[in-house]
Amino acid sequence: MRRISAAIGASALALALALGGCSSERAGTTTTGETTAGGTTAAAEGGLIGIAMPTRSLERWNKDGAHLESLLQGMGYETTLQYADNKVDQQITQIQNMINQDPEVLVIASIDGTALAPVLATAKSRDITVIAYDRLINETPDVDYYATFDNYLVGKLQGEYITEQIGSDQVTLEPFAGSPDDNNAKFFFSGAWDVLNPLIQSGQITVPSGKAPATDEEWQSIGILGWGSKDAQDEMQNRLNTFYAGGEKVDVVLSPNDSLALGIAQALEGAGYTPGEGYPILTGQDADKANVQNIIAGKQSMTVWKDTRELGDQVATMVDQVVKGEEVDVNDTETYDNGEKVVPTYLLEPVVVTQDNIEDTLVESGFYTKADLGI
Repeated sequence: MRRISAAIGASALALALALGGCSSERAGTTTTGETTAGGTTAAAEGGLIGIAMPTRSLERWNKDGAHLESLLQGMGYETTLQYADNKVDQQITQIQNMINQDPEVLVIASIDGTALAPVLATAKSRDITVIAYDRLINETPDVDYYATFDNYLVGKLQGEYITEQIGSDQVTLEPFAGSPDDNNAKFFFSGAWDVLNPLIQSGQITVPSGKAPATDEEWQSIGILGWGSKDAQDEMQNRLNTFYAGGEKVDVVLSPNDSLALGIAQALEGAGYTPGEGYPILTGQDADKANVQNIIAGKQSMTVWKDTRELGDQVATMVDQVVKGEEVDVNDTETYDNGEKVVPTYLLEPVVVTQDNIEDTLVESGFYTKADLGI
């Protein structure tokens, strides 16, 4: 994936300061409820910023929302933070409510990247700038910027970790992919599959379940809707009971994130796998606390850590640049085509975390304390 530094002219970022037909008051204190907006007070000096997050059910989104909210409030902005419980209609309603409050910028981590075109058209009609947070919003010209980690690289790092661990051994693999409605999931899978599929084609890696997409484009066939841990657990149990019932062992499980890895680890434990020699290689992403503890316990091999504090820092900077009419930092203007436009993007670098470097990465950075992880 190529990266090209780009600067977007301030003239493209003009924001309407007074919008007819909109409320003259903005939401007051931040709301972190699932559906309700906060009370109304006079706008903070910097104006109102709307933040739409997909769900509270994953640890990372709670951290992302709280961190970005704190940064923006520290910069003098008023915020309204909403979580949509992974319900698309609920997120659309929340975004519409934010639009009615007249925000300067909307920051949106979408649930379904193809479902927001109508509500974003409303935002555009009111000159509200939209920044897609970590998940690209597709099939609309009305998303202005995108900030994320290099999602293809996340998958590539998982695939490379697997190949380094197996060396020249013949192994069995069970691959999983993320939620079919999450645009990032295809990048995670493509990055990993571009590394692993050649070894499947050569015969070094076999997939006893047969759930090995022939191409990257078929990744949705093994996707777990909503990134559900329980669904991943059920799917892994089914594969183990069906294709490994005769004493065969699975050697590697490609899991695109920690939520799926948590369920997969539970399925492995239920099938009698114990940490140590013979335990499958199991990948992940996000460095969720429970998964890092699983890595320490030998129940997961690695996770790809995306320091979401850095993502929040970058998005807060971009918001501030938009509001002030400054050039907005991007470093990729070619990769992320959402079907309507190539969205100017800022990419950040992910990091591989294993048992060997947990303290050097997660602890020394302050992401977790030793007490958090029980070490």
